[in-house]
Parts: sequence; C-alpha cells; structure tokens
Amino acid sequence: MVNAMQKTAYLFPGQGTQYVGMGKDFYLQFREAQDVFHQANEVLGFDIATLCFEGKQEELNMTSICQPAILTTSLAILEVVKRNVPIQINGCSAAAGLSLGEYTAHVCAGSLTFHDAVKLVYKRGTFMQEACNSVRGGMVSIIGLDDGKVEQICEELRSFGVISAANYNCPGQVVVSGETGVLEKASLIAKERGAKMVIPLKVDGAFHSELMSIASNKLSQELELTPVLKSKVPVLANVNAEYMCESHEIKTSLAKQLDNPVRWHQSMRMLIQNGFNQFYEIGPGKSLSGLMRRIDSNQKTMSIDTVEAFKYFMKSV
Repeated sequence: MVNAMQKTAYLFPGQGTQYVGMGKDFYLQFREAQDVFHQANEVLGFDIATLCFEGKQEELNMTSICQPAILTTSLAILEVVKRNVPIQINGCSAAAGLSLGEYTAHVCAGSLTFHDAVKLVYKRGTFMQEACNSVRGGMVSIIGLDDGKVEQICEELRSFGVISAANYNCPGQVVVSGETGVLEKASLIAKERGAKMVIPLKVDGAFHSELMSIASNKLSQELELTPVLKSKVPVLANVNAEYMCESHEIKTSLAKQLDNPVRWHQSMRMLIQNGFNQFYEIGPGKSLSGLMRRIDSNQKTMSIDTVEAFKYFMKSV
C-alpha cells in the first residue's frame, strides 16, 4: 500500500525515446489503449499506431512523426493506469515532461485535451523540422563538466556562431545546441577541459536554441488558437522550472520552450524540495528514471513502459 506520507509526481519522456514496437503490448491487451491510438489516427489523418508498432525506425525518428507517436504512446499507457489502478490521477500531485513530454503532462493535468495536444505536437514537429532544414545544426551531450564550465565554453564560442546550453539533464550532464561547426569546436574544448564523454545526439537540428526561434513564433500562433484550461494539478515548466497552472502562462511557456533551454535537473530539484518522493515515468523508455538516479539516488522512481512493468506497478500500489 502507498504510504500516506508519499507525494507523487508523474513524469513524461520526450523526443529520442521512440522505438519500433512501443505501446504495442498495451494496445493488444487493453481496450482503453486501443481507443487512444485510434483517436490519434483520426486526428492526424494517418496510422500512427502502425508506425509505432511495425514501422521503420528511420521513419519513426522523423521529428514530425516521433513527437505525436511518443505523446500518444505515453497517454495510452496513462489511460490504462487511470482505468485500472485505484490510485490514479487523484494520487498525482504534480506532473512534468521533458521538452515534448511537457505537452503530455498538460493532458495529464487537464489543461490540454488529447485531441488538441496531438494536433499541436504534430505541428510543433513540423515547424521544428522546417527550422532544421533551413540551418545545419545539431546537439552534443557533454558529460563530466558542471553547468558553469559548459556555459563558459558556449560563451567563448559565440563569436563563431550560434551555440548555447539546451538541456540541463542532471548533475554533470548538459546538452549544448547550435550550428554544426561551432559544436565541433565546443566538443574539442570540452574534452580538453576534462569532459568524460562528448556524445553527438541523433537529432535533426539545434533544438532549444535560437535557431528554433522561427518555429517558436509559428507555434505561439497555434497556441493562441488552442483552448488551454487551468490545470488540475501544477505542471513544471521546462523554461524556468516553476509550476504552471494558468492558461496564459502555460501558452507562453510552451512557446518559449522551443528556443530556450530545458531545465530538467532544476525541475526535479524543485519537486524534491517541495516534498515529492515518489515518481512514475509513464511512456516509452527509462531515460527519466536514469536521470533521477543521477539527480537524487534516494528518490523512488518507477518506469511504466511495458505491460510487464505495469503489472509490477499494480502490485506496488
């Protein structure tokens, strides 16, 4: 049974966690998961379920495809949790999602409908892909240097082109984003200054940097046309690691998110400082659970990404 002193947050993954076959076991065993995927197919006008279950990895990796695919898979799993576990959304006191996952968190919190969220993230992915196609850029994960040292490297290289910290994932892991040539220089400097690893990410462009400003502006216009309600539980905003509940602040933070850094490390610290001590990662992969172990290994974190993991989860509540 859940201890009365436990305070629960739901966490939702972002782009990069997609894999062929994700969500298929839930689809085959739970009608509520089937309903979510079918609804997404209708909204998008193409078969996102087949792409998730049987498509080619290269196609699933496309920014405009993987974003609605991850959101749909995560929410299909969440719907199974809500319908089959006595402690469901009522047991969730806050939600957070990494980049794309912030949209999933807002559906969980009731501020966005699933219908609107699927449309938004498909357009978000399309706008981001268009921005990627206009300027050659990328992202590199720097492991083993603290935030300040990585920010200093970016500052030193600004005269060569666009480069900035893009994801504060956990202590000693910062992703930088920018133009390809400048990233190569940053990688060399980071190694010289003691980085344990420098890993180029398999992404199409410089997400969460000023190279996404055009995409951010387009997304802002779409958000203005989208109904956003006051959330039922607070959602941590990536842009400032603060709680968002009101419609206007949610729209602003989601638009700014595209060309500003994701402060995941800071967001998790905020939850921990506020007494949260039980975290459920809902969606494909276990990346957020891995980050939490590096942020605070004392925290209880469980990933619900397969039916097997879900059955284990049911035994624990």
